Amino acid sequence: MSRFDERLGVVVNMLNTISLIASVMLLGAISLEVRHGDHLAFSVWYKRLQFGVCMVFFLTAAIRLSVAEIRRRYLWRDIIFVIGSVPYINILEWTGIILPREAMRIIAFTPILISIMATTVIIEWLIDGRTRRLMAAYVLTVLLFTYISALVFYDYEIGVNPALHSFGDALWWAWMNVTTVGAPIFPVTAIGKVVCVSLPVVGMMFFPIFTVYVSNYYDRRSE
Repeated sequence: MSRFDERLGVVVNMLNTISLIASVMLLGAISLEVRHGDHLAFSVWYKRLQFGVCMVFFLTAAIRLSVAEIRRRYLWRDIIFVIGSVPYINILEWTGIILPREAMRIIAFTPILISIMATTVIIEWLIDGRTRRLMAAYVLTVLLFTYISALVFYDYEIGVNPALHSFGDALWWAWMNVTTVGAPIFPVTAIGKVVCVSLPVVGMMFFPIFTVYVSNYYDRRSE
């Protein structure tokens, strides 16, 4: 390995670490905003933090794209990172474009989806073994998707859904739906209904994979 490749590896690892920290910060920020905000407008501090995190993601993707000749198989993922890392809500605010709160909430959750991708990439980087990497990425994706679904459901349904009283109810609802058990809280908004359908689909895709992984693990142990 050349000295250039070694330096490049150090830079990529450093960017992965920074992206992980930014992802955690963004997830914590959106949690606070959804649970303690007024559900009418985004807080100034949140928009500033999301802008900073978007810039971190954008810079990371731009640097990875700059070495695409070395890492061609990551090119499509980096392009998605670039598109998803654009600070749309800040651009809309600067240009004076006013969209309905519902549309703004959808746009605001775009960097959250990118943070899930960033976190799964970092998990793959940290864990040895292709099978273990894939399994860890699957588990983390389902956990984060379920939690974010609870946030989205709470943000859209609180105040209009008489069966929803707290974020704890939304979190319980999300876990019951991703396990395909179901919960006696029925969505009343369009976004809530979309999330309600998406959770069981993700659950049905994940649990067979988990079952196969566990079975293969014990088969290998018994050999």
